[in-house]
Amino acid sequence: MRNHLESVFKESLPEGSWDRWEIPQNLYPAAVLIPLIEREQGITVLLTRRTAHLNNHPGQISFPGGRVDEGDHSPVGTALREAHEEVGIAAEKTEIIGGLPQRDTVTGFMVVPVIGFIDPQTTFVADEFEVAELLEVPLDFLLERDNYRQESIFYKGKERAFWEIVFGKHRIWGATAGILMDFAKQLNEHRRL
Repeated sequence: MRNHLESVFKESLPEGSWDRWEIPQNLYPAAVLIPLIEREQGITVLLTRRTAHLNNHPGQISFPGGRVDEGDHSPVGTALREAHEEVGIAAEKTEIIGGLPQRDTVTGFMVVPVIGFIDPQTTFVADEFEVAELLEVPLDFLLERDNYRQESIFYKGKERAFWEIVFGKHRIWGATAGILMDFAKQLNEHRRL
């Protein structure tokens, strides 16, 4: 499966520095890491549950990631820095294999997803200020279309549709579920070829 993932996403690496990206004026640039871990039972995706006191997306399930800091050269750099800060993933223990198209959110972010394999021996250390819980979700579960459902919410004067996945007691929705759906669609399309 790893070889297949690498072949599917190898052409989609979000290259270049942030100054080469066209960032809409009303959005903050951000990047997330989609951390893949090879376990005996199969590949998993590491997600976090954000702490309840955060200003943006409190209590929601998300990827490690965040907005660009001064000094971040590229989306890959931002994703790796944030993953290290939030869950203790060292850049040298991460093999970046590609990315997904940017996703603009209704909450004001332009998110660039970066995909990478994490050394399975990594000991994750959650930043207690930002991360309430770590969870690993089996990739096979996330690739199954029947596990997704479309919902809607009235936000900023409009009805807005979003994807949702329920994994055990966890509700994964919004941009995170949308990115996972993009990931699953791209991978499943290549499985059929």
